[in-house]
This record gives sequence, C-alpha cells and structure tokens, in this order.
Amino acid sequence: MCSVSYRHDPLLLRCYFLTTLFLPSTDSDVGMTTVNRCLDAAKACNVDDLCQKLRTEYVSACIKPTAKSGLCNRPKCNKALRRFFDRVPADYTHELLFCPCTDTACAERRRQTIVPSCSYESGEKPNCITQMRICNADYVCRSRLAQFQYDCEPSEMSANGCKQGNYGACLLAYTGLIGSTITPNYVDNSTSSVAPWCSCSASGSRKEECDTFLGYFTDNICLQNALMTFGSESEQQPSVSQPSSPSPSSSSKENRSTTAFPQETLETMRNILDTIIPTQALGNELLVGQSTLPSNSLPSSASPSSQMLQAAFSLLLLLLHLLNNGH
Repeated sequence: MCSVSYRHDPLLLRCYFLTTLFLPSTDSDVGMTTVNRCLDAAKACNVDDLCQKLRTEYVSACIKPTAKSGLCNRPKCNKALRRFFDRVPADYTHELLFCPCTDTACAERRRQTIVPSCSYESGEKPNCITQMRICNADYVCRSRLAQFQYDCEPSEMSANGCKQGNYGACLLAYTGLIGSTITPNYVDNSTSSVAPWCSCSASGSRKEECDTFLGYFTDNICLQNALMTFGSESEQQPSVSQPSSPSPSSSSKENRSTTAFPQETLETMRNILDTIIPTQALGNELLVGQSTLPSNSLPSSASPSSQMLQAAFSLLLLLLHLLNNGH
C-alpha cells in the first residue's frame, strides 16, 4: 500500500520503511517452497531483542525529517547505522545485508536495508577524492577504510580471489564502512554490484588514485566473490569469521540509547506488536515461516491473517501519527 513513488514523497517513504520493518511480507512469499533468505533475515532480527531495538532506532532516525529542512538528519542516521552494525552480531546483520536474491523485489528490499535515501544517496555524486579526504581526516573512518582494503585485497594468486583468503573478514570490514563518509551500498536492484556514492569524474591528476579507490568496490574479485558466495551454503546460518571486529561486542548491552518514542508510546506499540511479531519462544517457528514452508503446510484459516493485518495497520497508523507530530 506504500509502494507508489515512495522515493519522492517523505510520508510515503516513512510508510514504506515502517511496513517493511514490522509487517510480514504480503508479496508472493506465502505458498512458495523456495527459501527467501532476506525475509527470513528480517524475521530473525525481529525476534532478537537487541537486533530489533537497534534496527528500529536507525530506521526511525533515517526516515524522520528535520523541522527546518524537511529532509532527514544524515549525521543522526549514520550514527544509528554504525551503532546497529557495530553492536548487533554479524549472524543477523550479514543476513540482512548480504542475503542472496533471485528477483528484483528481493534485491530492492536488500538495497533498502540501510535506508539509502538518507544514508547513501544525495543530489549529485561528489568526487571520490573529496570523500576520501573527509574520511582520512577522521580516525575511525580512516582505520576502517584501511581494514577494508586489507581484508578485501584482491589477489589473482589466491584460490578464492582474496589475498587474506577470508570472505567473512572481508564482509565484516565492508559493513564497518556503513555510516561513514564512504558508505557503500548496492547500486541497483538488478545486480549485486556495490559502490560508495561518489564518482571519479573531474579528478584531474588524481584520476588514477581515484580509480584505484573506487575499484576496491566496483572491480574487486575478492569482494565480489564474498558477496556472491554468501548464503550459497545449504546451512541456514553460514559461519562468519570475525577476526578483529572494529567495535567491542562486550559492551553491546551497555550504554544503549533510548528510542525516539516516550515510554507510554512504546508500551502501546509493544501491545500491538505482540499480535504481529512472535516472541522469543516462537522464534524457531518464525524462522521457518511464510517464505520457507510449502503451501500445504500453511494454515488454511483466513481469520488469523485478517487479525494480523488489522493489528499491523493499527501499528502503522500509530507510528505515522507519532512521526507527523514530531515525536
């Protein structure tokens, strides 16, 4: 109900993300026998307290317009994104960001994971040299870029295309860049190509340097193989190597910021969500939900579905009301 021209309307854009964050898929997932890993990843995140909390926080931060300009607050959005990818285990974040897709609807869902209209895109692409200079002036961004270039360094001599030979480390270093000046993302919903939002036009004498930087994303056999190989295993949870994560996971339960809504509002939202998002006790059932069950295993009654949609719609109206009133 929110898919028409949502990219050009702030209200519809918020509607899109609220529905994709909280509601089960209403596309062709029900009755399919194939596995929809992107949908399963969203479900898995919704039944994990930390993942759901921080995902809700960054989506709220990235879709809420500022009072003055009506545009999103990009610094606040990026901060919330870094918090999510730094504190939530890679078993959840990598499944959301790198889930394999075979159709454009799935690929668009994956591309929208980081709310690119706020965190990634802008009017015109800046020069990559400028973005590199801003990144290098910030210690965290500079160190994470160096980590990415090390862990994703391509090599024709390596069997898997990576000099370090570790796809998991490459993908972890890639996610470390999200929320920075050089945030990468999928460039479209028809391929698995990724790049930061910048170009090398008008680079002058630094054209070669610029092309080398951009090539680490657009022409990197190590990164491309890591992206394409992720999720190709038959297991539901592929192993993810985290040799030197840039952020301390031990502090994930400390100093968590509060959400953008007051406590009484959160309680109301929680009451509604209880009807549409299963609890931890139902986590196993959820992970093999609509997208992974054959059609003859799905419930035949229409009343639970109607109740779910009614509760979901109530939640959507509440959230839109709160956002429009500046909460």
